[in-house]
Amino acid sequence: MESVYSIYAQFLSYFPEKFHGLVSLALAALLVWGIYKVVRRQFVYIVLLIVLLPASVPILKSVWAQVLELLKFLLKRG
Repeated sequence: MESVYSIYAQFLSYFPEKFHGLVSLALAALLVWGIYKVVRRQFVYIVLLIVLLPASVPILKSVWAQVLELLKFLLKRG
């Protein structure tokens, strides 16, 4: 995650400091929108993955935890 934070800090350096909050909110909104589109389109496959491969539940929980951590970071910066 540290590499994502450093890339994000580098990305923010292209904008004036007063726009950092707005950029963070926009990126958080785009991330939520993208996740919504993926889950909506692939919902059946995600359910089948969980039903047919119970070991995938911890993996999906880990992915979800990382996404939530990234969203918290973006909203904290905003």
